[in-house]
Amino acid sequence: MNTTVRCLIVDDEALAREAIRSLIALDPTLEVVGEVEDGGRAIEVVDGLRPDLLFLDVQMPEVDGFEVLQELAARGIKLPVTIFVTAYDEYALRAFEAHALDYLLKPIREDRFKDAVAAAKTRIAADRGSQAADQLASLLARGDLLARRPTRLPVKVEGRIVLVRLDQVEWIESEGNYVRLHLSDRSYLLRDTMSAIEVKLDPEQFARIHRCTIVNINRIEHLRPWFTGEYIVRMQSGKELTLTRSYRDNLRRLLGKSAI
Repeated sequence: MNTTVRCLIVDDEALAREAIRSLIALDPTLEVVGEVEDGGRAIEVVDGLRPDLLFLDVQMPEVDGFEVLQELAARGIKLPVTIFVTAYDEYALRAFEAHALDYLLKPIREDRFKDAVAAAKTRIAADRGSQAADQLASLLARGDLLARRPTRLPVKVEGRIVLVRLDQVEWIESEGNYVRLHLSDRSYLLRDTMSAIEVKLDPEQFARIHRCTIVNINRIEHLRPWFTGEYIVRMQSGKELTLTRSYRDNLRRLLGKSAI
């Protein structure tokens, strides 16, 4: 391929951006036109730079990789050929492959990087980047990627990756740019935001009851009205949580209007 491929790197981790930049530097046909460390700014940068190839981290605080692409599609911005970058292989990677999108697992292997870039070059050179972008925009508009929600979430614990079954999660709380998954007898800290994890959860099983709290409705023992107009939600573990008035409709939708 004779034409230089203009690349944009979007990842909140400095070491990950450096690794991708170093691999790009090994290929004289690739050029880094920008680096972005958060998803919100990435939307504006993609619109301004219009890169040929986007290296996009799946898991970022505030605005994750899925949300970046959704917003670009919603604004009618042509999506570049996209290679997803992730620390885990649980994030709908089968969906990526099925729709002709590639991905790289951290830490990125040089041979895998070359394979992914070679495929991207072929699509760009054959002018199929536009077609792939249109297909992805259509998928995002229909929510197909998000429809395939995971049944387990990978969590790093002391050098290991624990696959936490979502049906065993009783409730979830926000801790800054992290969320804590509470099971009946233990908890796990996951690097994610409430808004990002909420879209990964089955809306028929999980409901947000507070700005900082999501509950598994199958693990609710009972509800008790409180004098403030709020409700106390008692979970099977005995934990009591607050259902605020602004989130009452979320439980009504799942439990029935007469329940609350």
